[in-house]
Amino acid sequence: MTRKSTLAPSETTLTASGIARLAKVGRAAVSNWRRRYADFPTPVGGSPASPFFDAREVEDWLRRHGRLHQASTDEWAWRHVESYQPAAEISDVLGIAGALLLVRADQAPATGTGLPTPRQLVAQLRTLDPDLSRMVDALLPKQWTAQLSTLLGTVDQLAAEQGAESAFEYLHNRYVSSAHSMSGLAGTPDTVAEVMLALAESGANIFDFTSGTGSILRIAADKALTRGTATRCYAQEISPQYALITLLRLWLLHLRARRSMDNAEPPVVRVGDSLLADALPDLRADVVVANFPFGIHDWGHDRLAYDPRWTYGLPPRTEPELAWVQHALAHLAPSGTAVVLMPPAAASRPAGRRVRAELIRRGALRAVVALPAGLMPPTAIGLHIWVLTQPDPDQPPPGDILVVDTTTTDRPLTETVRAAWSAYRSHEYAELPGVHRTVPVIDILDDQVDLTPQRHLPHANDPATDPAQIIAKIGEFDHLLDHLRRGLPAVQPAPDGPLRGAPQADVADLIRSGSITVHRAPTRSRSTGATVTGIVLTAADVISGGPATGTATRTAGDEPGPEVRHGDILVPVIGRRISAWVATPEQVSAELGPGIQLIRIDTTRFDPWFIAGVISRSDNRRIAGRASSTGNGAIRIDVRRLSIPVVALEQQHAYGHAFRQLIEFRTTLERASATGVTLAHEISDALTSGTLGLTS
Repeated sequence: MTRKSTLAPSETTLTASGIARLAKVGRAAVSNWRRRYADFPTPVGGSPASPFFDAREVEDWLRRHGRLHQASTDEWAWRHVESYQPAAEISDVLGIAGALLLVRADQAPATGTGLPTPRQLVAQLRTLDPDLSRMVDALLPKQWTAQLSTLLGTVDQLAAEQGAESAFEYLHNRYVSSAHSMSGLAGTPDTVAEVMLALAESGANIFDFTSGTGSILRIAADKALTRGTATRCYAQEISPQYALITLLRLWLLHLRARRSMDNAEPPVVRVGDSLLADALPDLRADVVVANFPFGIHDWGHDRLAYDPRWTYGLPPRTEPELAWVQHALAHLAPSGTAVVLMPPAAASRPAGRRVRAELIRRGALRAVVALPAGLMPPTAIGLHIWVLTQPDPDQPPPGDILVVDTTTTDRPLTETVRAAWSAYRSHEYAELPGVHRTVPVIDILDDQVDLTPQRHLPHANDPATDPAQIIAKIGEFDHLLDHLRRGLPAVQPAPDGPLRGAPQADVADLIRSGSITVHRAPTRSRSTGATVTGIVLTAADVISGGPATGTATRTAGDEPGPEVRHGDILVPVIGRRISAWVATPEQVSAELGPGIQLIRIDTTRFDPWFIAGVISRSDNRRIAGRASSTGNGAIRIDVRRLSIPVVALEQQHAYGHAFRQLIEFRTTLERASATGVTLAHEISDALTSGTLGLTS
């Protein structure tokens, strides 16, 4: 931003959504309160469809009626940020909060002087970084509004409880997972960043020319600090809001670094388009990392036709990713490594084959890694990682490149990639069939120059292709079908069934009465201290009915997630339909992981299988679902919006038994479908290879 702006109206206000968050209810409940209670606060602004309410009046009303949710300081801080008005400036407000936290981190502990004025805040930032102070100064009003004062006061309290760096990481993590961060374009998930940095290894300086909010750089600097070494971070980002967040995150970590080492140098972050306006043209970094935007055709092809960066050929207009790749190489030191995230189509599109061939022929491209699908929401496809090095003109180019397919192994992702890359760079490389191998350059330099790892990785010999095992699988499949035939409950026409005219109870009301509680795993900020790792129940475990297989990392002082009990109902937060399962014996006592909501009922009033069955009703998808940010048709499910029929416990038990049969039938049917498809492929392959023959 290049202007001073008044960031808020003169009063602290809340929308209906903000009130719902304060009370931990749905928006429908807020609408009901406005109709049913004459003393509910009147709107102070907005429109009839989207009114604003005075926050203090609302808080007083909720407290008087016993509906104010007692949230922790971190929850309050995020609520103040998330409900900020105007909503378009939430990114700016997060930057202001980060600036205050940075000043607090640089000060002596707890001075008790209250909030600095905007002018004092800018002056204190100027002593750290003049560029940072100018970026923040462009956002500040002349004096704090009531809304900003409340927000910053809560953030200040959060810093006193958790530390400034942890506080800002918490707010950042909530921000990048919210709807305000441009659908996931702000940050790179930790899982992907860890893999990229395992390939990039370490260096004295690191450069990310499309930094987003700085996730990769911060993880790299944190790892270096853990090792006791210094890494200077350089970044460029086209979004001023993201650039500011990047700089604040890196500065907060830098303050921690310079307390333990003398040679720590401050981060450098520039704003601008990296291709059209390279702000650091002379930088040659030991490590270059990037998660750049894909498919931007107006990237400057005509204006950059004679750019000196295109040493491997002019990128076609439809291949902006190959322009980013050469930009990365232009900023790479002679002995450095560049690691970039790529769309899988860039490995095989005909338009880019000449540039790909030149990258391989001259030894710049060293490895291509295929990642599992779904690691980078909202993108649902499996992305690739390209690893590049600066060719040595005094040495012959390498004769092969490494290809890795991480989708074919159950080993941890980072461990698989690190082991393959380390072995490739040593003199003791041995391929892992179906997972990774080295491909001779001569085999790639054909008419297509296809770098897709799966193309060059023959499948490992599968024991299931053994004819005896296939025959045994056919027998097991027959037993599965027999079980499936007997799996449906006995039913008959009943135009006046007990559930048809039964009264309905809102789940939200049952929650308030204490008959039902809904639990989720706590939100974790990225750790800055000692951590512990535990086994947690995942959404995949819930669907399969198996024991907990997921892992979660938290700080040693954090509370673990809720423990699953007998009779608990488990519902994935995101899915294509609402599917509720009652916890199996193997899942009882497991720690609840992310992505699941746990419904705990009063078993003297409700049958768990009955509740699971009525919640899974098809029409409930419309009532409780809203579109998720995954972009694949899935919905985000809020069970608080649902209602359940009120019938006697004896009837619930009877219907619960039927619902249990149906849920188990559906699970068995899906298993039979998947098993049948796999078995058909295996029989076809075995017949073709001659290991199976036809019976006479």
